[in-house]
Amino acid sequence: MRSLLWMIPAFPFASAAVLALFGSRFSHRLAAFLGTASVGLSSLVAGFMAVAFLSSTPVNGGWVQSLWTWMSVGDFRPEIAFYYDQVALIMTLVITFVGFLIHLYSVEYMRDDEGFPRFFAYMNLFVAAMLVLVLASNLLVLYVGWEGVGLCSFLLIGFWYRDPTNVRAANKAFLVTRVGDTAFAIGLFLLATQLRTLDIQEIMRRGTGEWAAGSGIAIAAAALLLGGAVGKSAQLPLQTWLPDAMAGPTPTSALIHAATMVTAGVYLIARLNALFVLAPPVQFTVALIGAGTMLMAAFSAMAQHDIKRVLAYSTMSQIGYMFMALGLGAWSAALFHFMTHAFFKALLFLAAGVVIQAMHHEQDMFRMGGLRSKLPLAFWSFVVGGSALAGLPLITAGFFSKDLILWQAWAGPNGNGGFWIAGLLGATLTSFYTYRLILLVFFGAEKAEVSYKPGVLVSIPLLTLCVLSVLGGYVDTPPDFGGTPVFSNFLNPVLPALKEMRVGPITEGRTALCASAAFAIGFGFAYILYAPWRSRVRREDPLLRLWQTGWAVDWLYDRLFVIPFQWVVQRSTSDVADALYTGIAGLIDQAATALRASQNGRVRWYATGVAAGFVVLFGIVLFVR
Repeated sequence: MRSLLWMIPAFPFASAAVLALFGSRFSHRLAAFLGTASVGLSSLVAGFMAVAFLSSTPVNGGWVQSLWTWMSVGDFRPEIAFYYDQVALIMTLVITFVGFLIHLYSVEYMRDDEGFPRFFAYMNLFVAAMLVLVLASNLLVLYVGWEGVGLCSFLLIGFWYRDPTNVRAANKAFLVTRVGDTAFAIGLFLLATQLRTLDIQEIMRRGTGEWAAGSGIAIAAAALLLGGAVGKSAQLPLQTWLPDAMAGPTPTSALIHAATMVTAGVYLIARLNALFVLAPPVQFTVALIGAGTMLMAAFSAMAQHDIKRVLAYSTMSQIGYMFMALGLGAWSAALFHFMTHAFFKALLFLAAGVVIQAMHHEQDMFRMGGLRSKLPLAFWSFVVGGSALAGLPLITAGFFSKDLILWQAWAGPNGNGGFWIAGLLGATLTSFYTYRLILLVFFGAEKAEVSYKPGVLVSIPLLTLCVLSVLGGYVDTPPDFGGTPVFSNFLNPVLPALKEMRVGPITEGRTALCASAAFAIGFGFAYILYAPWRSRVRREDPLLRLWQTGWAVDWLYDRLFVIPFQWVVQRSTSDVADALYTGIAGLIDQAATALRASQNGRVRWYATGVAAGFVVLFGIVLFVR
């Protein structure tokens, strides 16, 4: 079965190529079939691969499929090769299956758009690039997929390119993530020169054998890789592009936030875990960045008016949970939350798309209300997905994955009470802004007529994701609740397991009770402040305005980087380096002007010139020896 690995990304790649070349000639029905069926086939192959792998799990390592040698320079011979193990199994299943549901939803959601075939070409390419990223056996192939998802995010965020706002959002996403990508590229050069390979498994083996823990070279390599991760996953300080990325179509937002792009940084750190273990200061920085982003984004989500921007800041916050877990060594917990987050965040974005269409593309929550009876499917999708996001105890998937992170943030060898408290505060804020959104949109007085009813192609993904948002958490339930950590045990062969747990007053059961209390507190405050009988008044408090702007980080970056850069560019038009080329161009222009003056159309002047030239030439021949 390992010989079929290449087929997982091949189907969406082939469909993207066909749609890009011939899509304008296809009917919408054919374009939809190609775009959706290709990801569906990829999902089926991923499922078959998972079954085959589970029935014959290798004792050491995973499956490798080498297709061909990319280049050969001395001992450096990177291959186009794929690697499949427990981590790749989970990533490919989530990407292909959730991606298929989003594509199915898009057939109905985008049916009236003139760029319908182009949209599916971009979406297919997005899924294919992400699959290459997670299946890559070496960092060079991974970097191809890494840049591929960056390109596709640019194309999809700016999909409606006639609107300058969308173009600016696409450019911002592309430029901000390039900062992290540059650090990642430098990290690749460092690893290639120091360890003489870019094969991921060999890098971790050689790094562990040749580098001492805490050495400068290990810290430098891990820090550069972290730079790439924070850019793609929209973590501090490169988080500013993600809220503006909501300019793209809603299915695009669902794909970016649930299955591709922002999870790439989480995957990179988890896949190269051995390098981060060798660099304890960098690994601790990962936890700090995650905790900081989690809280900063949660506060910002509480002040948003746009329904999609609430979900965007929510994604930043939940990815922050994953980073915090990775930094504290809770590798399996981070990937568990990645999986559950993919289910409920895709559900929330797709349900938001139904609301936006029903409200005639209105996205301001304060102009909505009373939609629960008009849009029952969207309402219950938000209740299920929002409860999973907020961590409704013992029922939703989000509770189990978030509780596991909180417990290991305290009890793990790298954990401490500070991260545990930060996680509980983040859970409280998450519950508050989630139910604030639900109360504003679905309760209170009706403010607009709703004529849109979701069809079958929208309903199937929503219902499927509702089920997964509830049942997805039961694959790793705490032993204190009589469960079995199946998910964590499955990942133990390839990710470092937490072997020592701190014994103290905070047990796993008490952590779950604290997480439940955090959920209740957030829900209670949301209900008190945004209950149906309260007036929907926009609050313009200065602190809320600060949170609404994402803590004014864009304003700060404009003054620190953008404005000074523009000033330098304007002044550099007359610098010394350009003077030589400007002077040469001026001389050529003057010579051309003189030659033009000699071409005046007067034959007698031409004849005189020829005669004069003959005399000069004759004199030179006669007198010069």
